[in-house]
Amino acid sequence: MKLKRPLLCKWCGEEFRATPGPGRPKQYCRSSHRQRAYEARRLGESRQLLPDEVIVSRRAWEALRDALYRLESAAEDVAVDLETGAPTKIDYVRALAHLSEAVRHLQEVSVEPVAIGGD
Repeated sequence: MKLKRPLLCKWCGEEFRATPGPGRPKQYCRSSHRQRAYEARRLGESRQLLPDEVIVSRRAWEALRDALYRLESAAEDVAVDLETGAPTKIDYVRALAHLSEAVRHLQEVSVEPVAIGGD
């Protein structure tokens, strides 16, 4: 017997389990995500976007860009700090804490395609 593995929602990327029954396999975790995807496709067509292009709000884009910059800067800081001299265990702990803080900021960013209109 083949086990069904979780699927990824084509809108939000979250895992969900397929429900048994007739019909095509589900591609979205909920019907509202299926509707949003439909609206996004229609908006994309009206703006002549390619299938792999999305519209996101400026606020979401800037938050993502800033969080990625912060993470990149933290990684550079850590690389410089650890390649000078002989790093101690404390140096590694501080480096990990610095990287963890930057990662936390990135985890707080939520970027979702804009289905209707736009900010």
